[in-house]
Amino acid sequence: IAAVLQVLYLIFNEGYTASAGPSLHRAELTSHAIRLARQLHQHFPEDGEVAGLLALMLLTDARRPARTGPDGTLVPLAEQDRGRWATRAIAEGVALITRALATAPIGPYQLQAAIAAVHDEAARFEDTDWDQILGLYELLGRLTPGPMVELNRIVAVAMVHGPQAGLRQLAAAEADPVLAGHHRLAAVRAHLLELAGDREAAHAAYLLAAR
Repeated sequence: IAAVLQVLYLIFNEGYTASAGPSLHRAELTSHAIRLARQLHQHFPEDGEVAGLLALMLLTDARRPARTGPDGTLVPLAEQDRGRWATRAIAEGVALITRALATAPIGPYQLQAAIAAVHDEAARFEDTDWDQILGLYELLGRLTPGPMVELNRIVAVAMVHGPQAGLRQLAAAEADPVLAGHHRLAAVRAHLLELAGDREAAHAAYLLAAR
């Protein structure tokens, strides 16, 4: 089951952020992954990670209508029109993850779904419960440590404790050879520098990430 979940996760991610082609999304892949995850959940209704992955897919895909502009440009989460999010998918995803967290051993898909649920339940970006998100990322980092989890955790640190706190932790994270020189690290640094008001340094970091 773990291998099947990983394959479905990869299919969904390829559909949500395509690695090639003219469009950011490949809706046929995300829909296919969700359909297969539903079938798996029907066969294993008590498996918390199966429920967690289905919830994660629903809660993530719910934002897809607002994720790009008319010209296909990516719209950041903070700027998305939340009125365009798929409320039925959010409600289903929240119900799935709420039950899974209460009845099954906690796993990484459940934690990722819980993080997505916190984002989706905020009526405005300013209403996001970043303290809860930071706690969830810290737990996820203990279960499945990795560079991308660490970058997301650092963003949550910045949202809770301020951009300078995030930048200090980012400097420490750069010692990881996997992250050193990675475009995502440069993009996070640019974002935090922008939050800190250092627009010139943020501009340079954004250009570095783009290169």
